[in-house]
Amino acid sequence: MEPTTASNLDIYDNPPLEWSRARDALPTSLPQMETPVFLGTAGPDGRPHSAGVGAAYVDGELYFTSGPATRKSRNLEANPPCTLSIRLPDVDMVFEGEAHRVTDPETLKRVAAVYADMGWPAESNGEALTAPFSAPSAGPGPWNLYHLTVTAAVGVATAEPHGATKWSFSK
Repeated sequence: MEPTTASNLDIYDNPPLEWSRARDALPTSLPQMETPVFLGTAGPDGRPHSAGVGAAYVDGELYFTSGPATRKSRNLEANPPCTLSIRLPDVDMVFEGEAHRVTDPETLKRVAAVYADMGWPAESNGEALTAPFSAPSAGPGPWNLYHLTVTAAVGVATAEPHGATKWSFSK
């Protein structure tokens, strides 16, 4: 995932943020329980919804899980555009795009292994992930895996050098 364009959003004359600042922090920050990640969706009626999710950054792509009966999963089924908001060590990020369920066995196994490495003993089981436990907001297992196809990202630095930048990505 590499941006095709960058726009400086900073109002204090700081230069645009380097994409590498966010990109390089993702593999070490995700998946960690202490890294806050929130999924923003909209229901069929347009009402917004936000919920914490467990996210993973695997091979340069963003993934997250959700129980099939949860509001967030039902919203994504009806309306795939969404956001993932992530607090990285020195930059707050909001990724925009579309999330779609992953059922490919090889991808499920690869992402489950990343979750297992971080301490959540996930395993691929058919077209979903299973584990002895998950967060209460995930709903009961098995859990669907989603891939976020990123179309844009906004980063706001929370440490020096400060700045704010929007990056666009090709689909």
